[in-house]
Amino acid sequence: MAGLQAGAPTPTALTVHNQSRVLEIDFSDGASFRIPLELMRVYSPSAEVQGHGPGQEVLQTGKRNVTLQELEAVGNYAVKPVFSDGHESGIFSWDYLYHLGADQDSLWAEYQRRLQAAGVDRDAPMVQAGGHACGSH
Repeated sequence: MAGLQAGAPTPTALTVHNQSRVLEIDFSDGASFRIPLELMRVYSPSAEVQGHGPGQEVLQTGKRNVTLQELEAVGNYAVKPVFSDGHESGIFSWDYLYHLGADQDSLWAEYQRRLQAAGVDRDAPMVQAGGHACGSH
């Protein structure tokens, strides 16, 4: 399971900064990241965002000002954020948070590319797709 690999870095400190909208996280290998909450939200590992397979991702928009209402521990391997827009189905393992922090420049670039390809602004309101009922959200 992700986040439980032997020797993988684990968090030593985790601080939510809702005013600046970042999650500050320090890892046992000395790495330290300030992950924008918007980045976490648009790359949530939930099926609602990622879909159920390649090509089923749902482009997230209007998340620039999202904050965290809650951050629940999930065992010793992850956290489950509750975002201010109501999204709460993503479980962020330690290795996924490390990935978001370490690769945020390339993830932002990919997000910008996807927005441009869709002809949508990052601040556009989300358009709700109708009829999807997979039961995993």
